[in-house]
Amino acid sequence: MSLDGYFGIHALSNNSQIVEAVEKLASTNERDARGAVYTRVEVVEFILDLVGYKDDEKLYNKKILEPSFGEGYFLLTIIERLISSWRKYSDQASSIVEVLKDSICAVELHKETFYNTRELVVKRLNDEGISNAEAKQLAELWLIQGDFLLEDQTEKFDFIVGNPPYLRQEYIPQALLKEYRLRYKTMFDRADIYIAFIERTLSLLNDKGNLGFICSDRWMKNRYGGPLRNYISKNFNFKVYVDMFETDAFCTDVSAYPAITIISRESQGVTRIAYRPKVDRDILECLSSELTSKKLIKFNSVKELSGIVNGTEPWLMESTYKLNLLRKIESEYPLLEDVGCKVGIGIATGADRIFIQDYDSLDVEEDRKLRLVTTQDIYNGEINWYGQGVINTFDDNGCIIKLDSYPKLKKFLEDNEKVIRDRYIAKKNPNKWFRTIDKVWPELLNKKKLLIPDIKGEPHIVYDSGEYYPHHNLYYITSEEWDIRALQAVLLSNITKLFINKYSIKMRGEYLRFQAQYLRRIRIPRWENVSEKVRVELINATKERNIDMCNNAVFELYRLNKEERSVLVKDGE
Repeated sequence: MSLDGYFGIHALSNNSQIVEAVEKLASTNERDARGAVYTRVEVVEFILDLVGYKDDEKLYNKKILEPSFGEGYFLLTIIERLISSWRKYSDQASSIVEVLKDSICAVELHKETFYNTRELVVKRLNDEGISNAEAKQLAELWLIQGDFLLEDQTEKFDFIVGNPPYLRQEYIPQALLKEYRLRYKTMFDRADIYIAFIERTLSLLNDKGNLGFICSDRWMKNRYGGPLRNYISKNFNFKVYVDMFETDAFCTDVSAYPAITIISRESQGVTRIAYRPKVDRDILECLSSELTSKKLIKFNSVKELSGIVNGTEPWLMESTYKLNLLRKIESEYPLLEDVGCKVGIGIATGADRIFIQDYDSLDVEEDRKLRLVTTQDIYNGEINWYGQGVINTFDDNGCIIKLDSYPKLKKFLEDNEKVIRDRYIAKKNPNKWFRTIDKVWPELLNKKKLLIPDIKGEPHIVYDSGEYYPHHNLYYITSEEWDIRALQAVLLSNITKLFINKYSIKMRGEYLRFQAQYLRRIRIPRWENVSEKVRVELINATKERNIDMCNNAVFELYRLNKEERSVLVKDGE
């Protein structure tokens, strides 16, 4: 069946760009361009158990949706359970086609995958003793080839499960991406396509219906997940979260940060949480029983947390002690940028191999190049400059320079004009083809600042006395009120790690992301309220490069009691 027949797509046939874009995605055999990652059967069974799709229920009276069925890992298991339930509870007097025709709706965009999986569905039904004619009828009724996101579905479902495609925006043709954004308000900022899948499928849940997805958990904390979190906060209950990070949940090894999320259309309640179970059928079966039991047994592997979902706020699913301490600090102290600090990111050029070269060898006017600091220069915790420089195409007021005023720079840029003009920003502004993506602010060069690489296992905060301009692989913090060395001690401490741990997404190898959106969440006392004694301790701790001294001074700064200090010291957090 096509989407036109089942869902009633409207008007899109008149938009040739969208039709062409959908056809391109439906025909490509490049997995990255399809977002195709398949889930192990043990995990599929676990998710079906969590949403309640079990053969001890009359499943033929229910409806289940899988919006992107791929090679059929979910779909074939669903069929097994549906047929088993039908055999247990149906009188089988009516035609199987008549009884089961509305039980499953499964959609797949990729044509080759669709037809291959349809054959597997027919074979599985044949293996269950269903005649070939009936099997083909059911496959025709259940399976839909097309773009699930371009539909006008009104039918509701009791269960929705799957592994939505993890497709970055750069793989989506612009006309189609624009259409998705018009339809799905949670497609915000740099959101991947699975965000739209979650929004759309949630809207199709019956009252008390359950959705169970395994997909990236980045949206639960990231900026782009805010609108989706808010949508869930207003309409649904976040029932279960199972962290599957660094488990072998998929059929292939992928660089993903997955979680199983169960969301239901009902009032908000507590969320049950489990972490990184071994992918073993017996272990997952026991865990599903714990996660769905009426009452938790003490000392089991599942915990309950309330108040996780709150508007657009990130979902924090950590220990109660640390979460309580975090909330206390947030209630007592202002945000970092409210006490005279500024968080920013270094310069992006769009063509680093042209704009960034050896400073001394860069043959342009002296005032058109800046000494550049990168992650490589601060590897050991202090600046060890490797001599790179970046071209500055802006004047002191942030305006693009007149190129004719700088003959050496003009020659250099024209010698590399083809590469420079090939950048998106140059095509967008052809009269300013030679500008870097980001403006250069000369005053930043001479400011004392702290330099912070994005991905690190521990806080890596490096002091710059005002000699270098940061590259875009570094975040920076300046301050108009705080002593920058004292601030460095705070950012090196376990207080900062507490904030980054709770708000940052996870990376492989237990690395943290020190992005601006997380750094801005740090709370800190006003400098005027810091005693002279603590000021001296903070500055001395930084100069000694002693983390224990930093922690002791910072614990005193935040007036933490013995129990609160122990919470932060435990496990180095």
